[in-house]
Amino acid sequence: MKVVAFNGSPRKEGNTYQSVRVVLEELEKEGIETGIIQLGGADIKGCRACYKCFEKKDRRCIQDDALNSFVGKMTEAEGIIIGSPTYFANVSTEVKALIDRAGLVSRANGNLFRRKVGAAVVAVRRAGGTDVYSSINYFFGIGHMIIPGSSYWNLGFGRNPGEVMKDEEGIATFRDLGQNMAWLLKKLYG
Repeated sequence: MKVVAFNGSPRKEGNTYQSVRVVLEELEKEGIETGIIQLGGADIKGCRACYKCFEKKDRRCIQDDALNSFVGKMTEAEGIIIGSPTYFANVSTEVKALIDRAGLVSRANGNLFRRKVGAAVVAVRRAGGTDVYSSINYFFGIGHMIIPGSSYWNLGFGRNPGEVMKDEEGIATFRDLGQNMAWLLKKLYG
């Protein structure tokens, strides 16, 4: 089994990355292969709503950037984690582009992510994180994916890189998420 995670923050080892790593560590303890893709800061454009993906049905977006490799990684994995910082109570622009374009390519090709396990991981300074959590989970829900729960919403608090690791409840939530995700993956794919 494999889980691919996306760090939607341009801070390569900031709070979003560190939060995602906590979840991945729990998965790795259970023998699940993991990988993390640096999405934040990537040259990925927004969806143009051209619907060429529905015409071609080739599991690709017509725009020539990193999105198609991301869709390939998502298709190969049994689990997908999307981590995002909180930007004005929403996901980062790169996460939004991933959600919009990968979601449309998936739907155009018979729901490529159907019955995969999806988990949102959110870094937030103070407020707006539940909106980010919801945005990512809306993507998973409309894509026929299965969303594991945790002991709280998957939010970690911190502003400067590393501060999230001081949020004991957030770290416990991420650990519980990783354990629940591992259990669910084994039930579905083990």
